[in-house]
Amino acid sequence: MNEQVADVVRAHHALAVAGQDDMVWGHVSIRDRAGRGIWMKAAGWGFEEVEPDRVLLVSWDGEVLAGEGKRHIEYPIHTGVMAVRSDVDCVIHTHATAASAFASLEVPMRAINHDGVLFTEPDIPRFTRTGSLIRTQELGESLAETLGDARACLIPQHGLVAVGTDVAHAVMHAVLLDRACGIQLTAMAAGGPKRWSDPAEVALKTAECWPPSQIEAGWNYLARKTRR
Repeated sequence: MNEQVADVVRAHHALAVAGQDDMVWGHVSIRDRAGRGIWMKAAGWGFEEVEPDRVLLVSWDGEVLAGEGKRHIEYPIHTGVMAVRSDVDCVIHTHATAASAFASLEVPMRAINHDGVLFTEPDIPRFTRTGSLIRTQELGESLAETLGDARACLIPQHGLVAVGTDVAHAVMHAVLLDRACGIQLTAMAAGGPKRWSDPAEVALKTAECWPPSQIEAGWNYLARKTRR
């Protein structure tokens, strides 16, 4: 099996066990190593349903170059980011529940626990130009501009986008962001938060808690859960 196709399959399954599936909506892409575009799942399938024959190669202009099925309308999310982020090989878009709820509040992300340190200092960006579908190249480019060099961004009224140098980092960034949003929502519901990590501790915890070895450990755990 094409290794990039296998990564697309594994990423969707991992996000499903992490609770970020939304029926047939949301998608993961992997940069094609030959430069032809991106590999992503075909439209109409849930995360847990993705198999190798449900993965497409989509050109930078949205043409399906390989595979069977229709491409997702929002492919410009992926092509827009990858066009300007040479460090990114995987882009994820989901409608994760906690992230979607938190995005509506217009409050800063706080590093309340380990998860949150990756998305503060600076605060996680928000793409606010539209909460509707990102279906044009121009909107994809605009989202990429908002994302900048961050690990992820929130899209109020819509969901999240997370990126990574590989599938492990992108998946973990999506998972950790949604968990951080959930923790902060819980703290806010209880009248807080009252305490969170300062910039120095954010830097320390980013290095101590989230080196590549720990990103891989989390990714491998999710991969094992998909096989149970």
